[in-house]
Amino acid sequence: MDERQLRILRELGELGSVTAVAEALLVTPSAISQQLRLLQRSVKVPLTERDGRRLVLTDAGQALADAAIEVETALARARHTVEEFVDRPDGEVSVAAFHSAGAAFFPLLLRALAAPGAPVVGLADEDVAQEDFPRLTRVYDLVLAHRLDHAPPWPRTVTVTTLLHEPLDVAMPAGHPLAAKRRVTPSDVADEPWITVHDGFPVMATIEAIAAASGRRLHLAHRINEFAVAAEVVAAGGGLALMPRWTTRRHPALVLRPLSGVQASRCIDALYRPERTARRAVRTVLAELKSAARSIQGADD
Repeated sequence: MDERQLRILRELGELGSVTAVAEALLVTPSAISQQLRLLQRSVKVPLTERDGRRLVLTDAGQALADAAIEVETALARARHTVEEFVDRPDGEVSVAAFHSAGAAFFPLLLRALAAPGAPVVGLADEDVAQEDFPRLTRVYDLVLAHRLDHAPPWPRTVTVTTLLHEPLDVAMPAGHPLAAKRRVTPSDVADEPWITVHDGFPVMATIEAIAAASGRRLHLAHRINEFAVAAEVVAAGGGLALMPRWTTRRHPALVLRPLSGVQASRCIDALYRPERTARRAVRTVLAELKSAARSIQGADD
């Protein structure tokens, strides 16, 4: 039995005929009769009987119709609770981000949502391989993920809102000979030692593209995922590194130079399951992330 069948039984008890129930529910009498037959199959005792030309409820049918009132009341209460949850402006919203995105977005997000009545955000850092970001949407409402331009798109199981399309520049010490150039090429940087990420992380594909464009195998001296740590190693003379232009805090001892000849940029996307944005609080946080992205990019203009 289901909610609709129970309602039909209740209406039959109150209105007294299949025709009257059909008119009240704006369906055909045959549709009402079909639902009553389906309901009867799930119950061992008769629910209706003929009284002349009328179809009336048996005692068992009346008992079930009375119970249907309780069912409808409970369902109405449950719907109201869900509606309040969905429309609540100050609900809790969980947000995960990889490290550099978290450093750039989290402070702006917290400041934007500091007023009373705003969503309450729970923040988490998740530094995972690109293919693992979509799985995080099972745990978090919103997941900030990065993907290189030429990488495969995100799976259709998640919805994607692109926040930033961020260039990746070559970071070097301010006194490095290449710092005098406005832009560098793969050939310029191919013979330098490199600080790069571990295999499976998005930036690694750009390192491979530099090697392919220069026709030389790069010397990967150090494997460091955290850009702030990599910046310190670059400053200490450990080699060159690719650095995001906007989301990584500028190091006073480094300069960033654009890279010509290869695609060197990444998308920072918000991933989420589509049903999450049914909640007003999640939509509010997503809007603030978009606003934060504009501020992050604008700060470099």
